[in-house]
Amino acid sequence: MAAPSWRGAGLVQEVLRVWQVGPHVARERVIPFSSPLSFQRRCVSCVAGSAFSGPRLASASRNYGQGSALDHFLGSSQRDSSVTSCVPAVSMHRDEQDLLLVHHPDMPENPRVLRVVLLGAPNAGKSTLSNQLLGRKVFPVSKKVHTTRCQALGVITEKETQVILLDTPGIISPGKQKRHHLELSLLEDPWKSMESADLVVVLVDVSDKWTRNQLSPQLLRCLTKFSQIPSVLVMNKIDCLKRKSVLLELTAALTEGVVNGKKLEMRQAFHSQPGTRCPSPAVKDPNTLSVGNPQRIGWPHFKEIFMLSALSQEDVKTLKQYLLTQAQPGPWEYHSAVLTSQTPEEICTNIIREKLLEHLPQEVPYNVQQKTAIWEEGPGGELVIQQKLLVPKESYMKLLIGPKGHVISQIAQEAGRDLMNIFLCDVDIHLSVKLLK
Repeated sequence: MAAPSWRGAGLVQEVLRVWQVGPHVARERVIPFSSPLSFQRRCVSCVAGSAFSGPRLASASRNYGQGSALDHFLGSSQRDSSVTSCVPAVSMHRDEQDLLLVHHPDMPENPRVLRVVLLGAPNAGKSTLSNQLLGRKVFPVSKKVHTTRCQALGVITEKETQVILLDTPGIISPGKQKRHHLELSLLEDPWKSMESADLVVVLVDVSDKWTRNQLSPQLLRCLTKFSQIPSVLVMNKIDCLKRKSVLLELTAALTEGVVNGKKLEMRQAFHSQPGTRCPSPAVKDPNTLSVGNPQRIGWPHFKEIFMLSALSQEDVKTLKQYLLTQAQPGPWEYHSAVLTSQTPEEICTNIIREKLLEHLPQEVPYNVQQKTAIWEEGPGGELVIQQKLLVPKESYMKLLIGPKGHVISQIAQEAGRDLMNIFLCDVDIHLSVKLLK
């Protein structure tokens, strides 16, 4: 495969080592087969590798966002109290990541810690919120359900405080788990996470008209069993609402009109702004329902309510500051350089699966098996990844490759861009599609 031409950007490449994934760098290597579908039986390789300079470099940094890999390379990231300040990268070497996870925490004299569990229905936005709180995308995000397949851990460390985020799969019923042959982890992990939680964040997608009016029975059972653990309600995706007054009705239903043991004054709540907490209730409610009420659709024991869009840094900043203030004196669990407990390979597999979910229809992405064949550091310090995507049907293979390899190329390009931003290094990613025998 011919190397890209750097021309006048050679100096930028040597000094900054900044790469972009763009449509013009997609390559495909066709391996012919004797079959009517031979044009679909191909091994597609997409390479993330193109240097930029000048205005184009700055433009790319803006596209990737504040706190991105390019921002760090350019030295343009702002050191402030924003969600993305001082965010560590993840090592592309598994042994380094493993050592860091067991390394003695470099905590200050008066450390504080808080373990937070994020609960909610599938596709409520838990992983999006976790990524925004962490300041770097390390959890897969997709519009399709069950993107998160098992519990994942993220770590926020600021000054003397460490907040540990447990991003759980969407809570489902045992019947649904059996009916759709889903992994047992989707059923068990949310409950296991609660055992070590200091605070529960319940996320509700207020844009979903089918689920937003009540908490699921499974979620209510979980809150009831662990009622001693403080909980807060986060009403997510408020940017999708045409009528903000809907928030009044939803707040009343989801909290049963009670917050922090007091009756919620709805007139005040109406003036709440995105990204802020609802005003403190002023009147005690003498008629708080018992925890075991089987007819319950809401939870009257939330300490606070947040209305936000998880896509907005400004909105999420308010929630983050609240979490930091809720931390209690105690030893850190991780070194300040730890961002997630996931291995580099797990992160890569999850990110590629995210792209499969985004680009493939219906049940197709759920039937793709991923196998990493090569994971190594290249001669120039770049991360070289080769992953095989195995599918059970030729029709799936055709959809995954796409016309002239466009779909698989797009998946590799987008995955490469995300991985570059996680590991803060160049990424050379190759994806091949094969039919399971």
